[in-house]
Amino acid sequence: MTLLVVAVDFDVGSAAVDAHRCEPASEPVGQSDREVVELTEPAEGVPPVVTDAAALRVAATALAAGTGPIAVDTERASGYRYSARAYLVQLRREGAGTVLVDPIPLRGRLAPLIDAIGGQDWVLHAASQDLPCLAELELRPGTLFDTELAGRLAGYPRVALGALVEQQLGFRLEKGHGAADWSRRPLPADWLNYAALDVELLLQLRESLKAELRSQGKLEWALQEFEAVRTAPPPAPRPEPWRRTSGIHRMHAPRKLATVRALWQARDELARTKDIAPGRVLPDKAIIEAAQTQPADEAALVALPIFGGRAQRRRADVWMTALRTAAALPNSELPSSSPANDGPPPPNRWADRDPEAAARLTSARASLTELAEHHSLPVENLLQPDLLRRTCWTPPADRSVEGTSAALRAGGARPWQVELTAAKVSEALAATP
Repeated sequence: MTLLVVAVDFDVGSAAVDAHRCEPASEPVGQSDREVVELTEPAEGVPPVVTDAAALRVAATALAAGTGPIAVDTERASGYRYSARAYLVQLRREGAGTVLVDPIPLRGRLAPLIDAIGGQDWVLHAASQDLPCLAELELRPGTLFDTELAGRLAGYPRVALGALVEQQLGFRLEKGHGAADWSRRPLPADWLNYAALDVELLLQLRESLKAELRSQGKLEWALQEFEAVRTAPPPAPRPEPWRRTSGIHRMHAPRKLATVRALWQARDELARTKDIAPGRVLPDKAIIEAAQTQPADEAALVALPIFGGRAQRRRADVWMTALRTAAALPNSELPSSSPANDGPPPPNRWADRDPEAAARLTSARASLTELAEHHSLPVENLLQPDLLRRTCWTPPADRSVEGTSAALRAGGARPWQVELTAAKVSEALAATP
């Protein structure tokens, strides 16, 4: 691994960080004993938040005039709001500095920003988390570099932004507000400082990780993965999302499952309407308790913990309507005890259901784990676990390397993954009838 020692050159009006390459060291990936510098605020200070059309035009002009890739990040209000919209967009480009955009007052009027950065080369950390809310704003990259995914492929054990910045660049970022309610207005100054720091070193981190991937012979792998993230379709809605209610594993009777479903659906409607995170409308724990106890009337309902609170008493009629709806369902309309599944069963059941498939999966997993260790990357990045399970459960008619390659490509594996894994998977498939 080639290490970087980073010196800070805070020159107001210019990019703040110079990276000086040192002689390669023989220490393991992700480890360094060099001095770490605390970075508590952006070198150029925190810019004012762009909230109106005039300021947006100025910012967009600066970004368009900048050079190189654009660092992009967003802040959402997960855990506070039902929607996953962006409440702040952070941008940084060489020659333009950092730009903070509040998209809420500008919703529907972001054309200058779309023209300036849309279709450009973006740098994001954990891009799949940010791309959907950016697409809501009509902001889409032409190409992207995902620093988290790059860190995984390079073999780093810790790939959070702060960890990678420290490992690669020698800085420790000021952190602490990622889980805050970013829908709050006005945004506190220390939150904005944190948000600006998230893009402060992202461009330098890209260059460092790109060099690392190239030295390991993995850059082409990474580029294929980045493009797969960029072009991934939106995830399909879950057929029965209510089955993800925490604690539902304790519910086996169909009538109780119907109660969970009815309460979940009532909560979801309220949460969507009010744009409040569902768990803040009614915790999963309360849904499970009501399903277990089956309160017969409102008095019995509000006697339960949580339902007796002021907010829940105001909504008691909503919850009772859901409970009565579930209680009145005919048996033919009750949910099944087991969720619908279009894929293979959980692997722990394979030995009983199909011992040959279980043997195929065990063999393939062992081979791919060894291969992943050889290439110093997580096995789940070598080949999607779900694709491996599906391929082992229902093998292709042609189990040769060519036939297996075709099956893996059809399942979404990238060319580099197929090249590395097809022979190993084929061998596991061919070992059983």
